[in-house]
This record gives sequence, structure tokens and C-alpha cells, in this order.
Amino acid sequence: MIQRVTVPSLFPPPVYSHVSVVEAGTRLAFLAGSVPLDAEGVLVGEGDPVRQARQVVANLGEQLRAVGSDLEHVVATDVHVVSAEPAVLSAVWDVVKASGLSTGPHSSTLIGVACLGYTGQLVEITATAVVPGPGPAAA
Repeated sequence: MIQRVTVPSLFPPPVYSHVSVVEAGTRLAFLAGSVPLDAEGVLVGEGDPVRQARQVVANLGEQLRAVGSDLEHVVATDVHVVSAEPAVLSAVWDVVKASGLSTGPHSSTLIGVACLGYTGQLVEITATAVVPGPGPAAA
């Protein structure tokens, strides 16, 4: 269902693939950015990008379960981190690697940004995932 390709003529990426191909006819889920808020809307991990990344991944997992998918079926992500420091971006990427999102591995872009939507927010992840199994019955 998912073909992940690391292109031999390009520099090998660190724990992600260059391209993910999904067969035609497969259901896809395009997820809005997952943010580090708890169920009550409170920011988790103020000032701590690693803790925020863990909350973001947990919320992403909830989004995926709601549509019948999971972290292993993610084919692409954009990981946004409020920082210009490679070490901070790397620390967030370590959370992504440990989460199951790198299973496959998936295609990803790690991006340092100036700010995100919520006050104090340091991490946000958008994702595209395959939804395995048959789609809903036609009405």
C-alpha cells in the first residue's frame, strides 16, 4: 500500500525517506497541524520544545485514531519548531523518531520558524496518512 523510497543517487537522509508513494484508490487523511494543547486547551510544556513535541505527537495519534489510522500509516509530515538553533530542531526530531512516526520511514520536512499560532507554542506537526481498510459505504 505504501512504497517508501530513499533515492540512491542522493545523500542518505537521517531516518526519513525522500519519497512516499501511495497506490491510487487508497483513502488518505490530511491532518491539520497538531498542537501542544491538552483536552482543556491548556498549553503543555511551556518553554520546553521536547515536552511540547511529545504532546503534539500524542495529539496527532488521537487525530489519526479518530479516522481509523495510526502513526505507522503516516506518509508525510511537516515538523515546525520555533527556533533557529539546529540543536533544538534535532531534539524535537528525536521525539519524532522515537514516536513511531519514523516507521517506514516517512517523508518529512523539519522547519525552524519564527512563531506559531498559540502564545508559547514551540512545536506543530502537520501530516498526511493512509487510512487502511475499506472506506465508508456509499450513501
